Amino acid sequence: MYPALVRGRTVWGLSRLVTSARGQKGGLASLSQQQQRGFSTDLKADSFVSGSSSIYVEDMYQQWQKDPNSVHPSWDSYFSSVSKGLKPSQAYQSPPSISGGRPQFGQRQEGVGAQAAVTGNVEKIIRDHLSVQAIIRAYQVRGHHIADLDPLLLESMRYEFVPPELMINSYNLSEADLDRVFTLPDTTYIGGGQKELPLREIIQRLKTAYCGVIGVEYMFINNKDQQDWIRKQFEAPGVTQLTAENKKTLLKRLIRSAGLEDFLAKKWPSEKRFGLEGCEVLVPALKAIIDSSSAMGVDSIVMGMPHRGRLNVLANVCRKPLETILTQFKSLEAADEGSGDVKYHLGLSHERVNRATNKLMKIALCANPSHLEAVDPVVQGKTRAEQFYLGDETGAKVMSIIMHGDAAFSGQGVVFETFHLSELPDYTTHGTVHVVVNNQVGFTTDPRVARSSPYCTDVARVVNAPIFHVNADHPEAVQHVCEVAAEWRAKFHKDVVIDLVCYRRSGHNEIDEPMFTQPIMYKKIRATKPVVEKYAEKLITEGVVDEGYFKTEIGNYLNICEDAYKTANQATQVRNMDWLDSPWEGFFSTHDPKKIDATGVEEEVLNHIATHFSTEPQDIAVHRGIKKILATRRELTEKRMADWAMGEALAFGSLIREGSHVRLSGQDVERGTFSHRHHVLHDQNRDKTTYRPLNHLYPNQAPYTVCNSSLSEYAVMGFDLGFSMTNPNALIMWEAQFGDFFNTAQCIIDQFIASGQAKWIRQSGLVLLLPHGMEGMGPEHSSARPERFLQLSSDNPDKFLSDPSPTYVVDQLRETNWQVMNLSTPANFFHAMRRQLKMPFRKPLVVMTPKSLLRLPEARSSFDDMLPTSEFKRIIPDVGPVAKNAQHVKRVVFCSGKVFYELQKERNAKGLEGEVALIRIEQICPFPYDLVKEQILQYPKATLVFAQEEHKNGGMWTYVQPRIDNLLRHHIKEPRRINYVGRVASASPATGNKNQHLVEQARVISDALQLENNANNNNGNHHH
Repeated sequence: MYPALVRGRTVWGLSRLVTSARGQKGGLASLSQQQQRGFSTDLKADSFVSGSSSIYVEDMYQQWQKDPNSVHPSWDSYFSSVSKGLKPSQAYQSPPSISGGRPQFGQRQEGVGAQAAVTGNVEKIIRDHLSVQAIIRAYQVRGHHIADLDPLLLESMRYEFVPPELMINSYNLSEADLDRVFTLPDTTYIGGGQKELPLREIIQRLKTAYCGVIGVEYMFINNKDQQDWIRKQFEAPGVTQLTAENKKTLLKRLIRSAGLEDFLAKKWPSEKRFGLEGCEVLVPALKAIIDSSSAMGVDSIVMGMPHRGRLNVLANVCRKPLETILTQFKSLEAADEGSGDVKYHLGLSHERVNRATNKLMKIALCANPSHLEAVDPVVQGKTRAEQFYLGDETGAKVMSIIMHGDAAFSGQGVVFETFHLSELPDYTTHGTVHVVVNNQVGFTTDPRVARSSPYCTDVARVVNAPIFHVNADHPEAVQHVCEVAAEWRAKFHKDVVIDLVCYRRSGHNEIDEPMFTQPIMYKKIRATKPVVEKYAEKLITEGVVDEGYFKTEIGNYLNICEDAYKTANQATQVRNMDWLDSPWEGFFSTHDPKKIDATGVEEEVLNHIATHFSTEPQDIAVHRGIKKILATRRELTEKRMADWAMGEALAFGSLIREGSHVRLSGQDVERGTFSHRHHVLHDQNRDKTTYRPLNHLYPNQAPYTVCNSSLSEYAVMGFDLGFSMTNPNALIMWEAQFGDFFNTAQCIIDQFIASGQAKWIRQSGLVLLLPHGMEGMGPEHSSARPERFLQLSSDNPDKFLSDPSPTYVVDQLRETNWQVMNLSTPANFFHAMRRQLKMPFRKPLVVMTPKSLLRLPEARSSFDDMLPTSEFKRIIPDVGPVAKNAQHVKRVVFCSGKVFYELQKERNAKGLEGEVALIRIEQICPFPYDLVKEQILQYPKATLVFAQEEHKNGGMWTYVQPRIDNLLRHHIKEPRRINYVGRVASASPATGNKNQHLVEQARVISDALQLENNANNNNGNHHH
């Protein structure tokens, strides 16, 4: 067929048809040019081939060319006549009957009246065929609206009316036409092997395909091959039929799913478990997806799901030992680290043999919080990382399955954000199977007030994902849909959504009363048989199984549960490690737990990386501004100096050289928000022609991935967290465009990064790079809110050690939940990045990164500070005149980040280098008590001040103050206290007025260096 022939055609696409038929025996090619011109002219006079009719004629002609017997005899006669030289107006035969025999060539009626009758009859045939084509398309587009999807038959959930497009009278057809036979177009597979069907049978087959217990949404997909493939899976007659053996397997899986919920309900009737009753078919559904995917080559699956049905999935899909699950119902003490989590949040990583394919299958179910859908991007990141490290470039070996609830799927914005990662080159997982457990209610909220879209799945349409709605009380239909979804994902590497329309037999949990808010629904639910009973009755009726078989299988599974219960009763402790979703085999055993490896590197390595980083590529035309930047980098290299961009490149390049993958992800990270990084150089004359200098450092280096993300924080940070969970020997970073914007991903920070190890024993070395600093750019471009991260830190301000020891640093890091830094030199940033992979464990790292310091000449580091003898500096002491004159120093100013350079400039301008010491605290958390104590003792007569440019209720003050005061009170045991200098408390992080900013900043700097009235400032409340 020629789908685009209607565009730019001459009459009915004659010019293209002639071209396509050239050289074909007996086709239009046999016509002379003069005949072709005459044919075209005559056709213009025939009204029946104008407008939309012409498309149909073209379709018929294309089919006739392939096989003359594939079209109605009238068309065969017509096209044969044309090919033999007759004009179109002479090619008509006597009025062809739909059911009549083939008319003989040459037996035409003569006369004008007869010709008009013939023309009118042919025109009606064509119009009726076009109407049938339109009806077929209407069912393909709108059939799902009247499908039998709701097992409860709730009128409130049904489509309000039958779409007029599905009614034959909308097409000038009537009951009298139902027995007329029509030729089927190429756009449907309902015929099976038949090319013609009566209209009655056409409609019946369309209803079976599109209006039964499966509703298919796919006609919005703008790809003909994909549409055709889906049609074939649902339209072909008998396509959903299962063998007797498959039906038995399906019943067994349902028995296990329903049996576990029944067992748990009897043993722990008042315990929350968020059971699967009402959607027991989820277990066989997931197993069908896994079986099909395994058969097509997948051997690792990463899953995410909410709480409902989680225990059942763990037991019957992932095959977690049942006794391990049952011990979670006993309030036992944990035998290992961590605070643990409720049983319906726990994850796992498990390898087992898939019984359908006899292949080994690894399944990971990601631990997740109660924050619905928050785990979606984490699953995708973990999946992508597994694919990346396996070299699986099409997702043939590793895939993701994500389960959703109906209310959350349409309600949570992170779902939309995650979908938009699905086809981005550095974020795609090459297709995800999404399974929606559609309870038709959200906690207590009716869908009619919970979403604006007709379906909860409409969000998936934004990425052209096909959506398969299915009545969850029809297991065979569910099985078919799941197999099709798995095949779609394997064939097209795109997302697909399965909407299991079901119900929730209990309330939101087992002890919740649903009748308060859904009385009609729950009366129907109480009168509805469980699906396992319905399906057993069906198979008994069909003779596939008998009642004895059904009861035996139920008894067998009950025995399994009872045996597991007895074993669980003997347990005296639970192990949090049993629920680890991302184990790192061999990592911890090969590292000395008390040692952080050296972070400095050899001069030759620094020179090599710096030289390549500053060399202009020969085969692309770079921007003249880039040429200047590269020239500056070359000058720095010659001087053995590094600015921030160079320090970062040296860190990344040296890790890559050592074989560690480095990934930097986020908005605009390739260039850098502040145009300092330029890790991707673009040819100024050729599109898609780039050069990535850090990928060309060494012949056998590890890969460096730098990737601009979608304009999302929540999903992308979650994705990079998931990526970081897979391989401990990789540096994974997410950078904010400005640090202020991280809080749209606050859920990922609170529920996963800050608390993930405590809850789930799951370590991550993810780095958050958050540009921070008060530079007069207004309330949303000033603060990365360090106070938020410091408040989430788990170190105790009242109980700590301050005496140095060989393992002080590593012990502190092990015991805290993460690190928070505000760095002031490129060398320290270099060491901080490298230290992430040199620790014997992994901890997240939050860095307040600079803006103005990126180009400040004073904020540069010598290569000497990155050599093998150098290391990360938790604080940077003042090594100027004050260090030699400590007894006479009047003021010690502790500070952090870029404000140091402003303080230093003003101090030197006032000639106070010998009286005011400036000490930078680079690592805020865990707090460097030992080094701060050493500095305080060094200056016994000085007033102690902490200066910050942030407001008093922000920045580091509220974290630093109790720690230094407790250090003074309990460890040093002296009366001095730390005093505050900075902006006053404010609801807004910064003023939007540039002049006001300058006034405030000058006052902070001036007050920090103020030597008068020291005695009055010991209450820690001095501020302006």
